[in-house]
Amino acid sequence: MHTIGADAVTHVEITLRVDGAEHRLVVDTRTTLLDALRERLGITSAKKGCDHGQCGACTVLLDGRRAISCLALAVAHQGAEIVTAAGLADGEALHPMQRAFIEHDAFQCGYCTPGQIVSAVGMLEEVAAGWPSVVTTNLDVDEVVLDDEEIRERMSGNLCRCAAYANIVPAIAEVASG
Repeated sequence: MHTIGADAVTHVEITLRVDGAEHRLVVDTRTTLLDALRERLGITSAKKGCDHGQCGACTVLLDGRRAISCLALAVAHQGAEIVTAAGLADGEALHPMQRAFIEHDAFQCGYCTPGQIVSAVGMLEEVAAGWPSVVTTNLDVDEVVLDDEEIRERMSGNLCRCAAYANIVPAIAEVASG
């Protein structure tokens, strides 16, 4: 059994690139990416819901791929391009997914909304890359048909306690259709 002495290094300096800005900070090696974003950098668009990777409220894009930030260690993502819901907008111009969620009233309390939006953006990239899901019926085609069943399956890791799914799915479908 390996034991760690009292003089073991537990803090390291890292650089995180979040929403286009570079941030240098010293973190405990056990700090989650979510806690680094919220508590150390003041970037609160990723929400702490369950803190167990089960609700998706903390979803961010890591190098373009969806990730649950409450399960990711900050030190493991040094230099990665991290995008939160706040970073999707282009200045004052909202991302098309953000606009669609507003237009479709795809939220109630809004707590899960940033994670839902980021996850939807990442999910559309997965679809564009041709990644099938569990419910994809035809694996022999180059293009996945993104119907409501596909959207629901692909977004199943993002929970909404208010059950706004009836408006979330059409908002995502609108953006997917161009």
